[in-house]
Amino acid sequence: MHFGHLRTGLDVVEQLNLDHLRLIPCAIPPHRIEPVATAKQRRMMLELAIKNHPKLVVDDRELGRDGPSYSVDTLLSLREDFPDNPLFILMGTDAFCSLPSWSRWQQIIELAHIVVMQRADEALLMSDELQTFYETHQAQKQDSQLSAGKIWSVSVTQMSISATAIRDALEQGRDVRYLLPDAVISLIEQLGLYPSAAASRTNG
Repeated sequence: MHFGHLRTGLDVVEQLNLDHLRLIPCAIPPHRIEPVATAKQRRMMLELAIKNHPKLVVDDRELGRDGPSYSVDTLLSLREDFPDNPLFILMGTDAFCSLPSWSRWQQIIELAHIVVMQRADEALLMSDELQTFYETHQAQKQDSQLSAGKIWSVSVTQMSISATAIRDALEQGRDVRYLLPDAVISLIEQLGLYPSAAASRTNG
């Protein structure tokens, strides 16, 4: 959880006037190898990263569910808790462009609005199928009161921070201050996550 995630999330909260943003740690990612940090450790990082911000909430519902953490199942669960509220699922451009590979992806728009977080230098390279889907569901300002069914494109702060690059830097023993919250860095150090190659050679 780095400042790129946090700042872009707040951009969406402010631009769409959302009540709050729920940050949901993934138990078993369907589209990538399992993270080095455990689900419990990633939840702890999230809690530290957003501590004291009134509009950011950690929601760990995926951690108690068996099997891959499919977004559509999470939205079905959220719909049970918020049957009438507008729900928005936030995605970066890469995630949105890969949407047709997601489980039951066309059901997502029935459960929530989709927010595509787009930085100034990012293009949407969509398949023909996704392009049609995007154009069909484009939101208008008045659609924010609907509970689901629209796609919102939101311009977010340009912050070229990569979680992969941060992990690589940690493993190389480089300083990652000002890329993610100090409290998260302290937890990573306390837990001994992503040990550097230099430290490994010294300890070995």
